[in-house]
Amino acid sequence: MVRDVIVVGSGVIGLTCAVTLAEGGLGVTVWSRDAAAETTSAVAGGLWWPYRIEPVEAAGRWSVASLAELTALAADPGETGVRFADGTHAGLGRAGLGAWADEVPGLRPAAPAELPAGYATGLRARVPLIDMPTHLRYLERRLVAAGGTVERRALASLAEAGRRAPVVVNCSGLGARELVPDSEVHPVQGQVVVVENPGLAEWLVAADPVAAETLYVLPQPYGVVLGGTARAHAWELRPDPATAEAIVARCTRVRPELAGARVVDHRVGLRPARPRVRLAVEELPGGARCVHNYGHGGAGVTVAWGCAREAAALATA
Repeated sequence: MVRDVIVVGSGVIGLTCAVTLAEGGLGVTVWSRDAAAETTSAVAGGLWWPYRIEPVEAAGRWSVASLAELTALAADPGETGVRFADGTHAGLGRAGLGAWADEVPGLRPAAPAELPAGYATGLRARVPLIDMPTHLRYLERRLVAAGGTVERRALASLAEAGRRAPVVVNCSGLGARELVPDSEVHPVQGQVVVVENPGLAEWLVAADPVAAETLYVLPQPYGVVLGGTARAHAWELRPDPATAEAIVARCTRVRPELAGARVVDHRVGLRPARPRVRLAVEELPGGARCVHNYGHGGAGVTVAWGCAREAAALATA
């Protein structure tokens, strides 16, 4: 049995892996250049839904496993940041989904009256909606309670971690592009606007998996997250005022209640995309085992627990 593991990365993928390993009795240290609150995960809207992630079949399996875990966490939303919310995914039919949809309780076609203007089809569902800053803090507390630690530490190579522990779990996200190095990893930029909530309780999404612009309205305890963008290979982290204006305009068209809502914040995150998630083992120079777990695109929180279980099994094999 492995006794010492270094997990690289403190986003939702890294922290979930670290918790899974630590609660399995292993000595776990997280190395991360950035604090969890500064990662892309902290910017995410937080809706559970497989989005922009391949391979589809594996992503469905990971999503279902995560759904079960998030369902348990939703019993205490104030502590975990996880709650269930009803909503509509406009422009989507059941035929376009994988087998994972059979595991979503209550998933059904939306009635015409439940669809926003301009959409003829859609699905209704009650799924987890996660307050990501709260959830990341919860994962850090849970890791510490299991005996794990978090260190702010930038590293030049995975071999550096391999010299300190017999097993390294690489959850570096976009950082894997340089750290592995893996040229297939690239950013998909997401910009959102957070506004005061005028009384919305349900989420709304209309997101084409290949479009550079998306539409989502996600009520969170800190405000309503309005989105968004999905611009592949865009590295800019500064919010663009014209993009923000367009986001607010298209969200207001489908949710008129948002008209005039005060803007609370502008946020930009870079989703760590890859043609396929890399969840695999290789040997590092010096003999340490490295489990790669990165490339989850816009579905990190959706698949985190499922991927963590498979990564932990590879780490201890």
